Amino acid sequence: MAQDNLRWWDREVGYEVYIRSFADGNNDGVGDFPGLTEKLDYLAWLGVGIVWITPFYPSPMADFGYDVADYTGVDPLFGTLDDFDACISEAHRLGLRVLIDLVPNHSSDQHQWFQASRSDPDSPMRGYYHWRDPALGGGPPNNWISHFGGSAWTFDEASEQYYLHLFLPEQPDLNWSNPNLVREFDQVLTFWLDRGADGFRIDVAHGLVKNMLMPDNPQRYPVTADMGPRQVFDSYEHRYDLDQAGNTAIYRRWRNIVEPYNALLLGEVYLRDNNPNRASRYVANQDGLHRAFYFPPMHTPWEPSAMWSTFRDALDAAPRDFSWAVSSHDDPRAPTRLGGGELGQSRALAYCVLMFALPGLPFLYQGDELGLSDVDVPPDRCLDPVAVRNRNPSNGRDGCRTPMPWAPGPEAGFTDGAEPWLPVGRTDDETAGAQRDDPQAILHKYRELLALRRDLPDLHAGDLEWLTDRTSPVISFRRVDTVCALNAGDVPIDLQLPPGQWRLAFSSQQPPGAVSESAISLDAPEGVLLVRVPDSG
Repeated sequence: MAQDNLRWWDREVGYEVYIRSFADGNNDGVGDFPGLTEKLDYLAWLGVGIVWITPFYPSPMADFGYDVADYTGVDPLFGTLDDFDACISEAHRLGLRVLIDLVPNHSSDQHQWFQASRSDPDSPMRGYYHWRDPALGGGPPNNWISHFGGSAWTFDEASEQYYLHLFLPEQPDLNWSNPNLVREFDQVLTFWLDRGADGFRIDVAHGLVKNMLMPDNPQRYPVTADMGPRQVFDSYEHRYDLDQAGNTAIYRRWRNIVEPYNALLLGEVYLRDNNPNRASRYVANQDGLHRAFYFPPMHTPWEPSAMWSTFRDALDAAPRDFSWAVSSHDDPRAPTRLGGGELGQSRALAYCVLMFALPGLPFLYQGDELGLSDVDVPPDRCLDPVAVRNRNPSNGRDGCRTPMPWAPGPEAGFTDGAEPWLPVGRTDDETAGAQRDDPQAILHKYRELLALRRDLPDLHAGDLEWLTDRTSPVISFRRVDTVCALNAGDVPIDLQLPPGQWRLAFSSQQPPGAVSESAISLDAPEGVLLVRVPDSG
């Protein structure tokens, strides 16, 4: 891809804001738009270019905003439409683009569409959702199960039919074979684009279309009583409820809507089999989604062969169009799962060196730049429905969703008022304020890395040439005059460099500036970026 063919997102690093936990502007213990707007200058200083905001729509909060009751409003918990507009305006003033989280797979059961659908079987909105008669002999129509545990079907006694929900019963799945529903979402996209949104992160992008015959999914292995919801879900092959062929047609339609706005479509394509060829179908023709999140990097163990397979296979399937992240609001933070403590922090930073140098669009999750691990939330403070409804806090996501620590002192500067919705659980030296004042803090390493990602043209458009192979503990590649290397092994190792002189532009472990000719010694773990020194002649 030539530099002059790049879109605005090709040069950027994204940053996920879990709005409930980012910054509390009105001191009620919950993050909101005024709080986010006040902190946008920090994100601009850090060097991110895209801010993805998790759902802020009116919602009963059964799944903390991913159960939407109105797709064109702002929940009073987070502010008003005027507060949204002010946030967009300030972001644009600072040179930031804003993605909003669109939730098209399901709505809240309190949405007026579902209320009409449920109360009147003859309503035109009955067809906005999936209603089915019981199976012969009674019970759910098929064996589909929910991501959050239990059957994906709930019986409605008034109409004597079941409705489908691949998540909570309070999140009924929308029926994307209904043309009226399709047109409803055309208007939703246009509404937010007209208010200045720069694109959409699309929740459950692989799940919208269902096989309307709704046969049973094949079962891969038996379900046992000790399994958590994710394990139970993975025990089935989701042949008929996820990743159906019709999904891409929806995004082709949306592409035509967003193109006049120069807006980005970024899909959450969370396929449990980790098959990059399946995920790549959502971006392969570049007529639908612009980018698709590829999730295996958030689950791959710190082991060279596994990491090689993750990235080589992904880049073979989609050389430029995946989006990468090490953490999210749905998964353990990278330092926690990569060993914990200083080791986990070091591995997470080294991992980011690799992902920021790959083709594609990388993202940080709020607090990644501070080296944050998960907080151990007491069972009586857990709120995530995955934990609460399954009576097992270890299955939940609260530990990665705790409030962002901003400054030393009470509640780490997240709020000056009520008790935070989740415990903060941070030390003073984990806060953004303390780290910003400490030149040796990990925050400054991330800031340096983001600056290089933006400033090195090779990392935007250069072709990728692998320098090591799957037998090496070092994952290394060259993009024109830039070399990236990650030592994923357990011991230091020397990496042979291409001919010429190479300046160390960034290291997760050592100061930059050193020049090498034939080899560089890499600590374990360590990620580096090297730039070729021009010939003096």
